[in-house]
Amino acid sequence: MYHHVKKLMYTVRVGTPDPRFGNMLLEQFGGANGELAAAMQYSIQGINCEDSGLKDLLMDIGTEELSHLEIIGTLARMHLKPTKTLRQAAEADPLIAIAGGGGVNLYNSQGSAWTADYLKITGEPDVDLRSNIAAEARAKIVYERLINFCDDAGSKDALQFLMTREITHLKAFMTALDSMGKDPLSIGQIPPTSGIVEQFYNDSTGESEYGDKDMRGPWNQGPDIKYVEAPAKMEAQVTQQQIISEINKASR
Repeated sequence: MYHHVKKLMYTVRVGTPDPRFGNMLLEQFGGANGELAAAMQYSIQGINCEDSGLKDLLMDIGTEELSHLEIIGTLARMHLKPTKTLRQAAEADPLIAIAGGGGVNLYNSQGSAWTADYLKITGEPDVDLRSNIAAEARAKIVYERLINFCDDAGSKDALQFLMTREITHLKAFMTALDSMGKDPLSIGQIPPTSGIVEQFYNDSTGESEYGDKDMRGPWNQGPDIKYVEAPAKMEAQVTQQQIISEINKASR
């Protein structure tokens, strides 16, 4: 059950509307990392969840994301309002101005329609929580970039609030994942194949004119890691040697 209260979760104030910035804001309305995608992803995960605690968490945050959608939508609409009547402003986003009458719609900043393909839903709570952690991190970065491109104080305040809530949600998802007590590498039921899972393939080799070179670090060295040097390159060299050998045999 949903109930709408006619009051924003955070009051939005815009000094001088900027239609071009309004277009940027649509990324968080109908984009891949936006509020609608988050609301749908968490809510549908919650509907599928059999754990009552995790279900409550997902539904709480999914519902809050709908409130965030209302905030970002209101903010975008305020910035896009001049596109209703001013030709120069309308040129900043003809799709919104002509097809949408200067209001928001489910498009991203490039005019691509929102799609359910944005959602990451597996039915495995730990896997879904990892997707949610990544989603919140991506959304935080988008808000940060929007703030950096914004000159309006009231808009920046609203974006700061939304960006901060992403960290709150990220922390909640991380805590929920930790509470499951699962090894970070324990995913699903079927264990990985021993002997293969420990191998790290050095598949990007050589040096470039820009200083790129093979590097070693904790991700590819240590007691639990077997470093395998360029397996595809080695296989290609073996194959080439076999071809040369066959050519030499045929020419005798």
